[in-house]
Amino acid sequence: MKIAVCPGSFDPVTYGHLDIISRACDLFDRVYVAVLTNPAKRALFTADERVEMLSRATAELDTVYCEKFSGLVVEYAKARGAVAMVRGLRAVTDFEFELKMASMNHYLDKDIETVFMMTSNEYSFLSSSAVKEVASLGGDVSAWVPGPVAEALAKRYSAMAGSEL
Repeated sequence: MKIAVCPGSFDPVTYGHLDIISRACDLFDRVYVAVLTNPAKRALFTADERVEMLSRATAELDTVYCEKFSGLVVEYAKARGAVAMVRGLRAVTDFEFELKMASMNHYLDKDIETVFMMTSNEYSFLSSSAVKEVASLGGDVSAWVPGPVAEALAKRYSAMAGSEL
């Protein structure tokens, strides 16, 4: 069985993420979507909320398992029996960061490969940061994220605006 890990913060999950995850399912027998819990990063949603959103968004993909993790992603991948980590690339600007990360991970565990997948063209501009910015200003993000995620964003930003009064 070929197992892959798709690690990330997924704050929040976008259709770009789901594009990479679903295409990874075509290449691997099992795909773990690993949500990074990093206290140093200030996320809009908790790791548990992000796992729940991902689980709902990938419910129709039978070979996808969504979990949270902390620590080194190569250790998480090794514990799951993964042979690869799948990373999405939107543009050349992503490549430099991802290449450094892949090289570091390869140094830490030579048995786990990094597989880069280009995001489909319709999602090449999309990032969680951009989605959050548009949503925070009251914009419609429903074309970029699943419905429940758009609702969660609207609710979170509404609550945040209400607490600032």
